[in-house]
Amino acid sequence: MAGTVLYERDGHIATITYNRPEALNAINGELRRDLNAAWEQFRTDDEAWVGIVTGAGRAFCAGADLKDPGSSVGNDEHSFWEVPSLTSLESGKEIWKPVIAAVNGYAIGFGLTLVASCDLILASDRAQFGFPEVQLGVPTVQGAVRMPRLIGWQGAMELLLLGDRIDAERAKELGLVMRVVPHDELMDEARALAERLIDNCGPLAVRATKEIARRGMDLPLVDAIRFGETMRKVAGATEDAAAFREAAAKGERPVWRAR
Repeated sequence: MAGTVLYERDGHIATITYNRPEALNAINGELRRDLNAAWEQFRTDDEAWVGIVTGAGRAFCAGADLKDPGSSVGNDEHSFWEVPSLTSLESGKEIWKPVIAAVNGYAIGFGLTLVASCDLILASDRAQFGFPEVQLGVPTVQGAVRMPRLIGWQGAMELLLLGDRIDAERAKELGLVMRVVPHDELMDEARALAERLIDNCGPLAVRATKEIARRGMDLPLVDAIRFGETMRKVAGATEDAAAFREAAAKGERPVWRAR
């Protein structure tokens, strides 16, 4: 992986790190391409069961690099936000493996959009969050779509319409952040959470549950339940499901293999 984004896998945990600390990990064309490649590597890496995304230095991601405004959204033939270009997690790339955001500092603009795309969010007590777009005279797009679904209308409007930054404790109050931890303990906490997912939960069952939850938000209730029942039958026919049944009969812990 190129230098602006690091992809490192330790066992079944993959860590993706924004790596432009000198620019507060602001997204330019190079970082955008490298980040898209990292998400694709995570999606297709059979041994990567859980992802952690964080930033190098004192920022998670400070948003678009205003010195490179055209390239921060990517260089393919489609607009970054159009459905055909689902090359990034922010723009809707379907990755059903769980992703933990370890927010170590500023999560602004595109950075906060990425946070809102993750499943479990831990924040350093130094973290700050914000969508400053309206203060720059442009609308927030992905954030405006995601935030009301994620934290409700009032909290979303606080972030989206005022454009001010909020601290980690306020983000937790709004329901954006799962837990605020001391800065120096952030990555240890994120890894411990990832290990809980790996040790205690069948990886295919986790992915199926995430897919049911995400797709179910866009379906009528009855259709969502039917979709979930179909997914449950598929997951119930896996080797992992059989391994659980065998282990339970013996009073043992199952050995998950993601098969």
